[in-house]
Amino acid sequence: MQKLKLSTLVLLVGIATATTAIANPAEDMQTQAAMTVATIEKMYQQDASNQGQDYPVTLEQYGNQELQAAMQLEREYFDREQMSCHIGYDVLWDAQDPDYGQDKRISMTKQGLVKVSLAQGSDIYYKLSCDDSECSVADVIVDDDGTSLREYLIEACR
Repeated sequence: MQKLKLSTLVLLVGIATATTAIANPAEDMQTQAAMTVATIEKMYQQDASNQGQDYPVTLEQYGNQELQAAMQLEREYFDREQMSCHIGYDVLWDAQDPDYGQDKRISMTKQGLVKVSLAQGSDIYYKLSCDDSECSVADVIVDDDGTSLREYLIEACR
């Protein structure tokens, strides 16, 4: 009888450990999804609160090193050529003259991108990179063809 109780206890501990091991990756994915959405929400709140006066600084502030490097190429190109190589509009709002007060819906896609649906009818997609404590914008997909802002800047601002 003692062996049966011990075997049952070992089995229950094993099941609890296995359940925890299975549940943790799901919780980690939910936590990361929440962090990515919160990062984009915060970026839009900051940009809207100052009416875009900091663009592109707001995007660069939330960008990872690779996106920041591509944005630096844009500044260097302007300093060298005295003309711009940027995309020509505010990519956060998909407009040259954004309505900062417009409604927006922020969600996750099945591909792990953050989708911002603007009231004007535009959808902007963000790729984020995250560590244990924070996320940063790795790229912005600027059109329905999947054009990468980072790749565009690297190509156009050489």
